[in-house]
Amino acid sequence: MKQSSFLQGVAPKGSVLQVVSTTKTDATVISVAGSSFTGNVSGLTVAITPSATSSKVRVEGFINSARDTNAPFATLRIMRDSTPIGIGDAASSRPRVTAHVVITANSDSSNIAVPFSFTDEPSTTSEVIYGIQLYNTGSGPVNYYVNRTPGDTNSSVYPRSISTITATEVAG
Repeated sequence: MKQSSFLQGVAPKGSVLQVVSTTKTDATVISVAGSSFTGNVSGLTVAITPSATSSKVRVEGFINSARDTNAPFATLRIMRDSTPIGIGDAASSRPRVTAHVVITANSDSSNIAVPFSFTDEPSTTSEVIYGIQLYNTGSGPVNYYVNRTPGDTNSSVYPRSISTITATEVAG
């Protein structure tokens, strides 16, 4: 009788090996200079140590965000340590990002949950840190409002929300 590799201590391809998640619940205002990225959003990173170099890591979540009312976009990229991942191809001077969303209800009481998802192949058994960086598409500085609306009056039309990031190691 042949034993399966799972019984011998090796998980079959596609098996979930570990799940690590971080939820950011506090409200933050982040100023971003023109045509630039922020550092990782504070409180919205997740560290995972893959158990094998063949493992894949699924990075997913969402960030509740809004920008100044004169800047109706929410733009972000996923980072592995200091390397952008899950981004578009290079094309002239266009920014390479994971997601770009237009906030259609552009008012001081609106924000949007911007989803992100990418399956990474870090090829390491060392700890990696995944995070999110925000991008300013304009030429001047702009504020991002994370987990809150641009207006912040004590009223039911100015809700507080959460953002989350999850890293799932999958056997390769």
